[in-house]
Amino acid sequence: MRTPIDVDQEFEDAGTPTGGAGRGAGDETARPPLTRPPNGKAWERLVLFEQERGLLEPDAERPETLTEAVRALDDDPMRTRSGRAIEYAEALEATDLGLDRGRAPSAASWRPLGPTFMRNGQTYGSGAGSRVDVSGRVSSIAVDPSDSAHLLAGAAGGGVWETRDSGATWIPRGDALTTLTVGALAFDPVSPTTAYLGSGEGDFYAGLGQGVFRSTDGGTTWTLAAGAPFIGAGFHALVVDPSDHATLYAATTIGVYTSSDSGTTWTQRQPALAWSVSVHPNGGDTEVLASTQAGVVRSTDRGSTWNTVALTGVPNPANYSRLSVSHAPSNGGVAWAWGASDPPMPLGMGTQPTPRLWRRATATGTFTAIATDPAVRTGQSWYDWYVQGDPTSDASVYVGEINLFRVDRQGRTWVWTNLSSKTNGDSIHPDQHCLTYDPVNGQVIYAGCDGGIFRSRDRGTTWGDLNDGLAITEIEYLAQDVGSSRWLLGGTQDNGSIRYVANPVWDHVADGDGGDCGSSSTDANRVYHSFFRMGLERSSDKGNTWTWVPTGNRDPSVYGQLFYPPLEANDMTVAQAGASVFLSRDGGASFTEVALPGAPVASAMHMPSADAAYVGTTGGRLFRITWNGTSWTAPVELTSPRAAWISDIWVDPVVTSRIWVTSSRINGGRVFRSIDSGSSWVDRSAGLPVLPINAVAVHPGNADRVWVAADKGVFQSFDGGGSWSSMSAGLPNCIIADLLYHPDAHLLRAGTRNRGVWEYAVESIDAPICGRQWTGTIPGGATQRWFTFRWPATWHVLWTVMPTTVKNGAPELGFDVQIERADARYVTYWVTVRNLTAQPVDFEGRYAILSYR
Repeated sequence: MRTPIDVDQEFEDAGTPTGGAGRGAGDETARPPLTRPPNGKAWERLVLFEQERGLLEPDAERPETLTEAVRALDDDPMRTRSGRAIEYAEALEATDLGLDRGRAPSAASWRPLGPTFMRNGQTYGSGAGSRVDVSGRVSSIAVDPSDSAHLLAGAAGGGVWETRDSGATWIPRGDALTTLTVGALAFDPVSPTTAYLGSGEGDFYAGLGQGVFRSTDGGTTWTLAAGAPFIGAGFHALVVDPSDHATLYAATTIGVYTSSDSGTTWTQRQPALAWSVSVHPNGGDTEVLASTQAGVVRSTDRGSTWNTVALTGVPNPANYSRLSVSHAPSNGGVAWAWGASDPPMPLGMGTQPTPRLWRRATATGTFTAIATDPAVRTGQSWYDWYVQGDPTSDASVYVGEINLFRVDRQGRTWVWTNLSSKTNGDSIHPDQHCLTYDPVNGQVIYAGCDGGIFRSRDRGTTWGDLNDGLAITEIEYLAQDVGSSRWLLGGTQDNGSIRYVANPVWDHVADGDGGDCGSSSTDANRVYHSFFRMGLERSSDKGNTWTWVPTGNRDPSVYGQLFYPPLEANDMTVAQAGASVFLSRDGGASFTEVALPGAPVASAMHMPSADAAYVGTTGGRLFRITWNGTSWTAPVELTSPRAAWISDIWVDPVVTSRIWVTSSRINGGRVFRSIDSGSSWVDRSAGLPVLPINAVAVHPGNADRVWVAADKGVFQSFDGGGSWSSMSAGLPNCIIADLLYHPDAHLLRAGTRNRGVWEYAVESIDAPICGRQWTGTIPGGATQRWFTFRWPATWHVLWTVMPTTVKNGAPELGFDVQIERADARYVTYWVTVRNLTAQPVDFEGRYAILSYR
């Protein structure tokens, strides 16, 4: 999403906005501006998600302008529910992990590592108040009309969260639902113990929708009210009629729907993609307004029939990229419409859809245009956009786009105030998705955005975040310190690169979108992260400071690359891949480019050693590049396991003929194993759900113990993929994007989309593991030293020396233990032994391993 490392104007080549958020912790070497993709970062991420899963072909034609990109969304497979998109949604529905959320978690289950939130998050503000606590993308907020302290928040892909103390604490609800993508939430205004959830985030994860869920205890537990007709559809709005609480209205990616039986059955009333629905305070018999791709429509019979509402100034066709509508809560005769449409208007060196705001002054009046602020940006209007009438005044309205504005009538003038990006004032994270208000006190508003949920008690003048404990960060990639179980680096959607140091509150160490990341296996301080497109940053102090390093051309029309190019590191070697592979053997100080035959686009990479890189591509091709002592060899192409998107690769660092490859394309083989260096492959997908497989990890001490991450759940095999079982106890039903296995701490980590990072203790020590490491004889009165090496630094080990020569009456031996950190992974123990007698003493050096971590 649009962040402080992007251009301030949609197409201008500028860096961090003036006075905007800096670079997280520490300083960085100056780097060139990271110019925003002309068709928008949100659009690029959506296309990447769909191409990975085979919903779109990898070689689909790429729009060259923002206007073309927005119009291409008319054919988006998750919006139109293409055949493949329906297959994907049905596969999600069919995947039952057999989770029992009512049972207390056992020791053998996943536990969350956070982030419970991240400090120092980014905004477009400047000065004091421009750095805030953030969590992840919030798509919907609902406030209990009978209890202002009771809120429900919907995370884009992270489920429903409930608070009963005004956001001081949050609890996830419904983690075992068939999908955790949330598009809309609503309380029954008459009986607020009843609440509704429209699944499938309309703004992004629409294709993951699984229908409408109902709660009868205020949002604590949920059951499916209606799957059909919403399987594979996304919700933008869900409203309960205030005059008849059995009547519901929904704005979805497949049209406007109504229900007259509390959400059990639904009828389509408007076929066009719908973005919002608003009901008159007196109920649907008075008026219902809805916004669709065709424009604003109006009903006065609870949605049975509709008429088109004229909006001035738009061409025919308007080609709306987004349109929203809202009644004024204090005066239902007043209504607002907020749209972005043709014709494209100039902006910098490009164009953007034209923003328009309309107001209707009376129930029988017309919608008249209000001049918009020049700072309004519509490039992501398809993704972040809403309008909400101010409950305290029918002459004020809140409008969301990348920023949040309040528009107030002052005399005959309309004044626009940017509430989200301030100079020396409380700012909030950009990319606005929803806004609601306290039904008792309209001064109190809640804003949901890519950074979480924020509350203002004074109509947006000041803000405070409610993100503490709202663990909904969208993790894209993970890297670890092989010498510590208490350090991780992660790339996130729109919340930068973040760092775990054994605290559920993670550090924000770099702005922007966090891309792939890596760490050296021999120097724990040497780490790497990327943003989007080619280029990376390296650090020699574990992410406190960064140095920008360019690699390939960042323009995908010139040089083929993913939005998030794969990055790998091993020892002093680091590599990043697009249509070629850039490899460095000096920690990223200099790079050598190795072309891939035919210039396919890299989608995955693995480095089993500092001298070998394996590269997979979007079309299923697989290459090996090796260091021959003086240079990198030309790529050797291996047999392709499948002509489909390669999502991950694992190569045994000792027996390199053992290779695992996964594919994220739905259906067909998605997990493959080779034992002959990639000459032939065996499909090991049988027994797995027909979902995308995103990552693979293998136990370093047991080549037949394998884990794979799917779009729902983690699966485990003990027989080299011959059979699989779910290993998802304790995990929420969200997308598992990445897996890491710590070889010494024996911890499996999972990076999830909108539920942060989770950890599973694969092996633990229930009782100390004791043994004899060496025997020795020390002369009388002597002091001598022994050492023992290659002990994992993560292990907690106790040492003792035990005399085996019997001598009564006085101590025989004394000893001291000193520790040398031999490299990033291992330690050497130096044991100094003192003979306290005048005679030689035989002894044993003994150890007790108390813990792997």
